[in-house]
Amino acid sequence: MAQSSTQLLDGRDLSPWQTIARRKRFDREVNLNQYPQWRLRSKVPADRRDVSKVLDDELSSEESEIVRFDATEIVTLVKERRFTSLQVIQAHCHAAVVAQDLTNCLSEVFFDEAVQRAKELDDHLQRTGETYGPLHGVPVSVKDHIMVKGKDTSTGYAAWCYKTVAEKDAVAVDILRKAGAILYVKTNNPQTLLSLETNNNIFGRTSNPYDRDRTAGGSSGGESALIAFHGSPLGLGTDIGGSIRLPAGCTGLYGFKASVARIPHKGLLGSHDGMDAIIGVLGPITRSARDLSLFCRVMLLYEPWLVEPPLLEIPWKQDVVDGAGLPSRLCFAILWDDGVFPPEPAINEALAECKSVLTGKGHVVIDWEPIGHKEAWDLLTKLYFLDGGEEYWDVLNESGEPPVPQTEWILNQAPNGGKPFTVAEIFRLNLQREAFRQKLLEHWNNTASRTGLNRAVDAIITPVAPTLAPKHGKTEWWGYTSYWNLADYPAAVFPVGYAGQFLDKVEKDGESGQQSTTRDDLYDNLPVCLQLVGRRLNEERLLGILNVVDGELSQDAQTRRL
Repeated sequence: MAQSSTQLLDGRDLSPWQTIARRKRFDREVNLNQYPQWRLRSKVPADRRDVSKVLDDELSSEESEIVRFDATEIVTLVKERRFTSLQVIQAHCHAAVVAQDLTNCLSEVFFDEAVQRAKELDDHLQRTGETYGPLHGVPVSVKDHIMVKGKDTSTGYAAWCYKTVAEKDAVAVDILRKAGAILYVKTNNPQTLLSLETNNNIFGRTSNPYDRDRTAGGSSGGESALIAFHGSPLGLGTDIGGSIRLPAGCTGLYGFKASVARIPHKGLLGSHDGMDAIIGVLGPITRSARDLSLFCRVMLLYEPWLVEPPLLEIPWKQDVVDGAGLPSRLCFAILWDDGVFPPEPAINEALAECKSVLTGKGHVVIDWEPIGHKEAWDLLTKLYFLDGGEEYWDVLNESGEPPVPQTEWILNQAPNGGKPFTVAEIFRLNLQREAFRQKLLEHWNNTASRTGLNRAVDAIITPVAPTLAPKHGKTEWWGYTSYWNLADYPAAVFPVGYAGQFLDKVEKDGESGQQSTTRDDLYDNLPVCLQLVGRRLNEERLLGILNVVDGELSQDAQTRRL
């Protein structure tokens, strides 16, 4: 439950960073308390782990209906005047407050501005008969370290609180506004951002709504918890090693990481700005596959390459997403095990079921032979820490705040004895990165000899992680996602079911295997997601293939239910 303003101001002998953190939480609470009608009406016990259904008792029937639409449907419903933009944003604000009270997913709250913008959009539609843009009336949540004009950008650092109020919007945020989206909250991210769990000394830890003892992922974990709780239909995240895909996988959502040179990325605040050995990318977390392409289409519709020099001028090709040029018989390769951390039984069974469905529909599925996953991680950690982690420590030391456990763990992974690499060493690391990319490209091309179709595989299906949503503080292997960051390949995460349905099949078939998590009802309810990987700069083709995979799996599930 949320703390009262009085509780947040109590306390003596606080260090400077603790005083700053307390003030930030107090400010957030004051903003939330302006809307008492949206706070939790019924007390939820602190030890209740699964809170995913609490929303059913908190929202009105109309609000409950609205927050279950995806962004694509919201655009249509508002345009057809079945709902107003005001009704849509108020429903999502209500759900967001409940999500915050139960999972601690929000950082900045600005509902008043959102309500005012919704009224302006409704007035525009009433006066002109036309929507303002392709995202007219869609609520969009934004990860904390993405700049929103007039809002703090603390990025999980106490030292940056109140000192980093954005003077202008990030490029992507500016596009969202031009497209008619409504911004209303920013969401929690981890200290340093370089963490697959969302926890910091300012706002604390974000929990998974399916099991609050488990992580909602990171570094876009606030987004994933909010969207899983129906507090947002579309969230803006970032990814440098799995920070969109791990959160989406932990909470059963869709997430997309594009190639670096496609989606605008200017206007983020984080450590190591300017480092280009491995570059983070901005992308969406959504509740539907079609919303992934909606986001990308809108981003490129406004020609961001005219304001962000590194971007390539490659307009969005929606016809490819819709299937143009895709062969009727697709070919997939499945990565069953990266040779470092084998997946849990539920994930293995999900991969097997995916293969069975796709081959049953006439597609070709072969095994992907893992190549250099441990070596890729070793190279990545060097590229993440070219300065030996110095900037992270400098920012922490500026306020005197200690590293949270996951920050301490990753900083301890810094190679080279925690010392910066020399220029000559960085040159050699860049050469190793390019050699890896060349080797992987040839490896992909060589699958043509095994598909039986005289062409290489169209996409790779992999786990998102070796486990389902881990217990807090237990995320330690990013290799199933970060590998593709090193390659700069686009990747999409998609939900395939829940742990229980796959474990039932494992037990029925009498298969053996070590489970790292004890099975119980809550574990059965954890979402299971898989990852689809495509070739560099082939985002449209990858999302077109995702539509096929998603459709085949959904159709198979519907058939089995009948």
